[in-house]
Amino acid sequence: MRNFGVFFQKAAIFSLCLFLFGFPISSAPVISAKSAILINADTGEAVAEYNADEKLGMASTTKIMTAVIAIESGKLDEKCIIPKEAIGVEGSSLYLQSGESMTLRELVTGLMLRSANDAAEAIAVIVGGSVDNFVAMMNEKATELGLYNTHFCNPHGLSSDEHYTTARELALITAYALKNETFCEICSTQSATLPGVEAPRYVANHNKMLKLYDDVYGVKTGFTKATGRCLVTAAKRDGVNLIAVTLNAPDDWNDHRSLLDYGFAELECVSLAKAGDQVAALPILGGDKDSVTVYVKEDISACLNKSRGSIVERIELNRPKFAPVYAGEEVGRIVYLLDGKEIASSPLCTAKFVGARSQNKTFLEKIFN
Repeated sequence: MRNFGVFFQKAAIFSLCLFLFGFPISSAPVISAKSAILINADTGEAVAEYNADEKLGMASTTKIMTAVIAIESGKLDEKCIIPKEAIGVEGSSLYLQSGESMTLRELVTGLMLRSANDAAEAIAVIVGGSVDNFVAMMNEKATELGLYNTHFCNPHGLSSDEHYTTARELALITAYALKNETFCEICSTQSATLPGVEAPRYVANHNKMLKLYDDVYGVKTGFTKATGRCLVTAAKRDGVNLIAVTLNAPDDWNDHRSLLDYGFAELECVSLAKAGDQVAALPILGGDKDSVTVYVKEDISACLNKSRGSIVERIELNRPKFAPVYAGEEVGRIVYLLDGKEIASSPLCTAKFVGARSQNKTFLEKIFN
């Protein structure tokens, strides 16, 4: 990971000096954001960051959490009556009418694509019973995720002094959200048609990154005068899965292109083992064979920095193992470490059946029965 606290402010002058004196020029991007982070979406680890722990307003990127709570309610396909509280909420809107009906899934689609504040308010009342109860659910989820520099006051992101997050914690909220297939499907949708009272509603996704940058699959834009431009982007290429967050970024589209370019240049997805690879022999006690071959149960890969150190493989087998042993039994695991830290693992399984030796059968039964 590189900390860009200096580079983001002075990289242009610094790079020029390096060039004039014949030194290599850093690849660190120059960005406009007051706060930013780029993380590995699969591990949550920072790839690059600048001022990533400052508490700042998040505008409509708030709706990432709103969508999470709605999706996890299990009510997505239920028909809902639009509550009166959702009518006339300021800002981006679906222009909902009191008493009309939509499914919760359709409201979440309007929430994420058009960034509709009235959809956020409707979701809050439908799922939480009231806006206050729903906001409490949002804050409970943040606490559950171990986030202590995030606090929600509403489900849409209209500015409030007590409505804030950090770039780091917003990235972690997003990483959690992207584990849900429904969330991924909705936030990557370019456009949709939703029901309306007089005519269907056509909604287009406000997130231009879906078209501006290859391999982007979400996530959310945001803007208020108080917070400035906020943006969360997710992109995946050749197994490398990245999340970029910028808060108060006048040039956020270019900021995110620069951050993603940097991340894809720095990281690579490394295949460490394939499912079925035979990696060791497990000794068997009291069997008709002395050992059994063990194989890797799952494909193993890791997203790593290209300038990493050496990867260490470690085989961990359960011992002792008495016959009979059945094919496919989990008997240990294979672990990969980098700089002493575990980066990936898979269970190890037995390749075939090993029976007990007949002369030992009665003895073993006496011990284990």
